[in-house]
This record gives sequence, C-alpha cells and structure tokens, in this order.
Amino acid sequence: MVALPLLVLVVALVFGVPIAVALAGSGMLGIYLVTGDASKVMGILSLAPFSTVADYALTTIPMFILMAFFSASSGLARDLYAAASNWCSHIKGGLAIATVFACGIFGAMSGASTAAASVMSKIAMPEMRRHGYSDELAAGAIGIGATLDILIPPSIAMVIYGIATQTSIGKLLIAGVVPGIIAGILLAVMVYLWVVISPKHAPSTYRVSAQERWASLVRIWPSLLLILLVLVLLYTGVATPTEVGALGALLAGVIGAVFGRLTFAEAIDAVKSTIRTSAMIFLILLGATIFGYYMALSRIPQEVVTAVIAMELNRWVVVIGIVVAYFVISMFMDEIPLLLLTLQLTFPLITSLDFDPIWFGVISMMMVAMGLVFPPVGLVAFIVSATAGVDLMKVYKGTSILMLSIVITTVLLMIFPQIALWLPATMR
Repeated sequence: MVALPLLVLVVALVFGVPIAVALAGSGMLGIYLVTGDASKVMGILSLAPFSTVADYALTTIPMFILMAFFSASSGLARDLYAAASNWCSHIKGGLAIATVFACGIFGAMSGASTAAASVMSKIAMPEMRRHGYSDELAAGAIGIGATLDILIPPSIAMVIYGIATQTSIGKLLIAGVVPGIIAGILLAVMVYLWVVISPKHAPSTYRVSAQERWASLVRIWPSLLLILLVLVLLYTGVATPTEVGALGALLAGVIGAVFGRLTFAEAIDAVKSTIRTSAMIFLILLGATIFGYYMALSRIPQEVVTAVIAMELNRWVVVIGIVVAYFVISMFMDEIPLLLLTLQLTFPLITSLDFDPIWFGVISMMMVAMGLVFPPVGLVAFIVSATAGVDLMKVYKGTSILMLSIVITTVLLMIFPQIALWLPATMR
C-alpha cells in the first residue's frame, strides 16, 4: 500500500508524465489502496480542486509572476545590467560581477530563477563575449546569479513553502534577504578570485566616463524605488504579501508604460503568460494536495518521524541527510514540485526536532538553488545553455566552480541560524 503509489509516481515522472497528473494519479491510487473505497477517492476529488485553489494566500503567486513578466518586458533588467557594468567594468572580471549584481536586483522584481536566467542570458552573455570573457565564466555568473532570485523577495518558491507549511509568508520572504546578500557578495568574490588566478577568462577591462555612469543610475531609479517599496511594505507588515505583489505588479507595469518600453501588446502577452504559469502551478498544487491525502491516510510522515526519533540520532545528522536528499532531488526536479512533494515528509520531521521552520525554509531554498545549476540536469543550466548558445558542459564547469559561494552560505546558515532569523524576529 505504501510502496506501490510511490513507485507509480517515480515511473510516471521518469516517463515524462506531467508532474500534476503524476502526483494526482499516484495519490488517487494510494487513497484507494489504503481505504479500499472508491467513493472516498471520488469524495476527495470532488472537494480537493476548490479547497486547494480557494486560498487567499495563493493570490500572491500570480501577482509576483505578473510583476516578473512586466519587469522583463519593460527592459528593466537591461537597464540594471547597463548600470552595474558601467560601475564595475574597470575591475578585473567586472562584467561578470555586474551580472551577479544585476541578477540579484532583478530577482527583487521577479522572484523566479528561470526567468532571471533567460533574461540575463540574452542581455549579459553577448556583452561578456564581446569583451573576451570565457563562456565558462560568463555562463557560470549568469547561472549562479539567477539562483539568488529564489532567496531574495519576492520569491515564488518561498510563497509555496509558506503555503505548504502554514508558515508566515511575510517572515519567510524577509528571512531570505540577508542570506541572499551574503551569497551575492561571496559570488562576486569568487568571480574576482577566479579571474585573478586564471586571467585568461576575463582578459579586458575598460573604464566608462563618470557622466555615463551617473546617467545609467538615473535610468534605474524607478526600479530601485520599486524594490525598496516592496521590501519596506513586507518588513513593516503595512501590507500583506498579496497586496505587496499586486502593488509591485502595478508599479512595474506603470514604469514600463511611462518610459515607453511596455506596449499594450506586450502587456497583454505578460498577462497571458502569467495566467499560463499560474495555472500550471495551481495544477501542481492540486496534484500535491491529492497526494497529501494519501500521505495522511497512510501515516507515512508520522511513521518516519517515529522511526527517526527511535534511532536517537543527533538532530544535525538528520538535517544533513535531508539537505543532501534535497540537493540530489533538485537536480532532476523544479523547485515548486520538489517542495510540494517533499515537505509533506520533511517538515514534520524538522519541527519534531525543534528546528525553526523559517530557518529550514531558507535552507531548503539554498539546496534547491544548488540543484538548479548542478549536473546531470540542473534546469537553470539548461536554460542558460539554450538561451545563450553555450555548450552545456561549459555551463556546468562555470556553475560548479562558482557554486562554492552557495555552499559557504549554507554552512554559515547552519552554524549561525540568526543570519536568516534575525531580520524576521525584528518584524512587527
């Protein structure tokens, strides 16, 4: 009863069945095997769709997604990269460092690593190639830089974690700020050390006039104001995450329209893309809910918690085991289905060991970030390779070297949990 539905789920995923269908199908099979009553399966199917999507907190997701599409269509990422490169171009490896900064700032307007990877590959890769940067360094900076978006608010993955675990979404989003900044700084340091040790990867530097540098900052002030507004509203609690997302989407659209970069046709395309992406996420949520009923009826999470406690392991050994498992699974699966599938098992275990759920949320994001760029799959690595026209092995070489920054940040978070917990603790 326990093994067969899990086996069906794995086989379905291996053969490319849509994740939502695989979760729902294996969940329905599990419910039937546990209860032996087809009417209970039909009863859950009649209630699950509405009860799953009729959650007010879920409106945060389409708002953040719309904000991301408006920001991308408005050319805000291009302005951010231009400003960062103007100020960093005289530094060895400066364009790669500028890519990291642009990815981080764009992440504060998008919240999706895949979107940042696609947008920044089109903008940053041609410029770095033109100045003689190696494909390994350029692709690595884009790939790892894009993963920062999973930490920096507004993060869609953080919202999913909060909904799945009933943890404060506002505190989760704010918890990612300091770790995201630390990871970004360490990544910039790693880029600099790479080009110092091996100068051939970034042979040329150039200096932009002071007038052009300041002019580039003028072009990005609306974006910076938008980011500041989002962070302040989240931190102070003046607005809910849904309200913040709605306001952010509105302002991103207004900025694009006022500066003449967002046409009516592009705005309609952004709305359509938001609907498609949101529908996909909601379907995965529905499938995960049905699978969750099976998990609850089979008592798998409770049995796992009981078994682990009976083993009397040090709780950090358990956490390290979960971290390694997340890292491995994230190589093959996107962050949203990964979280929805695993949290039903790992979250009760983490809370039973008295770990803070907000801290574990940040740790989970770190593991997902690493898996997104690590071989053999790595979704973000595939996007960078396809969009920028770089050999996949070169992308993996670059991301594997620069991923050390995320590893160090993760270790620091384990040693000093307050890195993630300090800022949320000061919220009202």
